Amino acid sequence: MRDYLLTLCVTAAVTYLLTGPVRKFAIAAGAMPEIRARDVHREPTPRLGGIAMFFGLCAGLLVADHLPNLNSVFELSNEPRALLSGAALIWLIGVLDDKFEIDALIKLGGQMIAAGVMVMQGLTILWLPIPGIGTVALTQWQGTLLTVALVVITINAVNFVDGLDGLAAGMVCIAAAAFFLYAYRIWYGFTIEAAAPATLFAVILMGMCLGFLPHNMHPARIFMGDSGSMLIGLVLAASAISITGQVDPDALKIFEGSTREATHAALPVFIPLLLPLTIIALPVADLVLAIVRRTWNGQSPFAADRGHLHHRLLEIGHSHSRAVLIMYFWSALIAFGTLAYSVHSASMWIVLVIVALSAIGLVLLLLPRFTPRAPRWAESFVPPRYRRRAVRPAAPVAGSPAPSGDEDDERVPVPAGVNGATALSALPELPDRRKAGTRG
Repeated sequence: MRDYLLTLCVTAAVTYLLTGPVRKFAIAAGAMPEIRARDVHREPTPRLGGIAMFFGLCAGLLVADHLPNLNSVFELSNEPRALLSGAALIWLIGVLDDKFEIDALIKLGGQMIAAGVMVMQGLTILWLPIPGIGTVALTQWQGTLLTVALVVITINAVNFVDGLDGLAAGMVCIAAAAFFLYAYRIWYGFTIEAAAPATLFAVILMGMCLGFLPHNMHPARIFMGDSGSMLIGLVLAASAISITGQVDPDALKIFEGSTREATHAALPVFIPLLLPLTIIALPVADLVLAIVRRTWNGQSPFAADRGHLHHRLLEIGHSHSRAVLIMYFWSALIAFGTLAYSVHSASMWIVLVIVALSAIGLVLLLLPRFTPRAPRWAESFVPPRYRRRAVRPAAPVAGSPAPSGDEDDERVPVPAGVNGATALSALPELPDRRKAGTRG
């Protein structure tokens, strides 16, 4: 565990220290696109934060290669090199997109090529544990198609959710933390060396996100851009593919009996193998809803809009920071709830705690809908969000008396679609030059 913590700290430190110089480079390079109609930030902000995250990834792999307890991962497996190859390719495509805004179909093709590069070097799904049936071996084509699909879905899910300051980095960090605990349990608890690469990938991913978050929290000084969102999505997918496709379920030896009986009995243990679709359930749901919504409206699935989950939280009335924290809460509940159930599936308390936390999350989610309003005589004693909103009267006609001091305190209602807690004015009517993705 000490070696993993050292790798985590080095990765986070390198990412954090490089983000400042990368920000200056992004400004000098002109990687500061104009504010689009769907953006929630109020002034141009540099992108290319993925550059610092990529070098953090390289630093983490380099340090792990020189640690005695982690060096075996590089000697016995080709997966770290496969991850680095795919990450370098997807990072390069993201950097070009942050600067020149390449076409969405080109990015999709690059994502598939990056996944194919990892498959060619051995990072692929070899078999799947299916409850009631047992371990099903996949053919080379089946494993390749499933691996590429999982990588592409995860990359685009993370890219779609990257719409608020600190949102994508925080959610992926939470997912990586839950996945690290699960992979470490398989590797250390059951002494299965095949789970070591996935454990290493997860801890490096945590370091990348933790090092970048201080620069990206609201108000963000730099965005990760597609170079960062696609990179962390690929690393997350690689972690899940490594442990799902490389760890033989029979090696766990949890239960005696036939393979079918053991697989069915060990279902709670196999639930986290559905990662990353469970730990990033919110980004995946946002991705599916966006595709359905745009197709239903006769638009291209790659056409950007303001209908994502984080946009809806702002429209409900949540502030920027509170919307991000709510998304963090639900991500942590899904990820760590799945992890807890896989460890203690027989405990009813796990289910009750998850249900109780879900109810609390729903209350917090809908809280702006039920915000109480103070009576007028008490408005001066409560925060502004609890005061009654009143429309400012029209301009006085010539000759009419000037408005009194009380009328100057009247507030203008916030226009629809604008977050009153963060926006200072209506969104600018600027053309949306991007074809797909998010703002960084």
